Amino acid sequence: MIMDNELDDLSFVIAFPLPFRVLFLAGAGILGWAANLHGLRLLGVDAASALDLRTTERESTTQLPLIVDGRHAIEQPAAETIVSLCSPVYRLALWYGLWCSAAWALYRSASDGSAVLVDFFKYIPAVCALVVLLFMFAPFDVMHKRERDAFILSIKRCMSSPTNCRVYFSDVIFADIFTSYAKVLGDVWLSLCMLLPGGSLLTPPTQYGWYRWILPTLMSLPYIVRFRQCVIEYTNPSNDSRRPLWNALKYASSFPVIYLSAAQRLVVSDLIAQNGELVGEEAWHDEHILFRLWIASALLNSLYSFWWDVTNDWGFDLLQFTPKLKRPRQSSFPRPLVLPAAQERRESITSPRSSTTTSSSASFLPLVSPHPHPIAAHPFGLRARLLYPLPVYPLALFINLVLRLTWSVKLSSHLHAKAQGEGSLFIFWVEVAELVRRWVWVFIRVEWEIIRRAQDSARRTEVSSESGVDTDHGSFELLATSIDEPLLRDRHVELAGTHDTVYSQEH
Repeated sequence: MIMDNELDDLSFVIAFPLPFRVLFLAGAGILGWAANLHGLRLLGVDAASALDLRTTERESTTQLPLIVDGRHAIEQPAAETIVSLCSPVYRLALWYGLWCSAAWALYRSASDGSAVLVDFFKYIPAVCALVVLLFMFAPFDVMHKRERDAFILSIKRCMSSPTNCRVYFSDVIFADIFTSYAKVLGDVWLSLCMLLPGGSLLTPPTQYGWYRWILPTLMSLPYIVRFRQCVIEYTNPSNDSRRPLWNALKYASSFPVIYLSAAQRLVVSDLIAQNGELVGEEAWHDEHILFRLWIASALLNSLYSFWWDVTNDWGFDLLQFTPKLKRPRQSSFPRPLVLPAAQERRESITSPRSSTTTSSSASFLPLVSPHPHPIAAHPFGLRARLLYPLPVYPLALFINLVLRLTWSVKLSSHLHAKAQGEGSLFIFWVEVAELVRRWVWVFIRVEWEIIRRAQDSARRTEVSSESGVDTDHGSFELLATSIDEPLLRDRHVELAGTHDTVYSQEH
């Protein structure tokens, strides 16, 4: 049975070498993001407003001051929707997939499944990856330059944004998706070593000396980015919560898993010196302190991350230490939530960060178009307001729990593919499963952010009312009414100015 598994892994490595697996996972991420945008639209959630993805003010052709490579971004039509946002991403994923599939088919035809020919034709995946990089950074207006620029600018903003600027929700989502590619970043380094002269696609490169720490350092990069964002949020003068600090500790808990995993090679060396070569073939070394520390850190990281997902990223009551009071059933249908747009410039993942503002007038953007079901005493472990069909949530919780428990495998470099492809197939499916988990996570994370913003706005309205300001729920909840829509929007703008004056004085 062991021999059969090793032959299966070797056949997998020959047919689908590591560089092509990296390209496949990158393409899956592009397709997954387009499906997120499209799926949120189909589920009735206006993710474009929540993520600040629009490039024009609603019902206006006024172009926002988005700068891309020293020139203004291309103006989009006023009626821009989620469909128009995800369509170019779908097309980009299609062209990317066609190119990589053609290169893989050429490699398969040339190598003919022979281990002897694999390394002879390894220039094929190298050329494929090089062309992808050239197109990604190409300055010409081809192959959806706007989407390519958005991706590059998002990376720049997450990596080097000023510490005195607040972290936007779109950057949080981008950086969290980036953490799901931690293992893929390590694979990029291994692929580069394999493709260079002297490397082989059949065996990963041997890392000696300080080279052994390059792989775990690259895998730590996404968590460093997210940790930095949490620290910026915590040190922001307007912050009065310790939540960003606890979130930073969650990402910091990944570092012991990554580096203790890299240290497991030292564990094996020590045990071989003490007990002989046969010890190196074993997977469990609980007699060594570094191995026990790795197990403990991996378990802590997995459980803490799952608790944070459920309680803070999704807003569920399942693992709350102090459960929230359940709302009594209401006979009326919930009203679509309308939140005030920030008076400062609305940044998006298509624009570089800036602390400047565009105007002093506010507009109200409908963030939620919920399903028409009454607000009732919510199911056990969830929350009062749910925007998706009920079966979605237990399924998402189950998927998240199971795949969070594979976190240690994804972050543990000593469990990656070994000589002759051992474990490569399993590791690849773990990476695919992590992308699926993140894809599901984005849906509920965006949903909770929209609901949380609506709740915060309602609380601020209540504070304004107690302060004697003439305001009502019409500022934040838009009902189907016969009132002329322009007049209602003017009323929103007027109330927003009064509300923000009171709120700024209180803070």
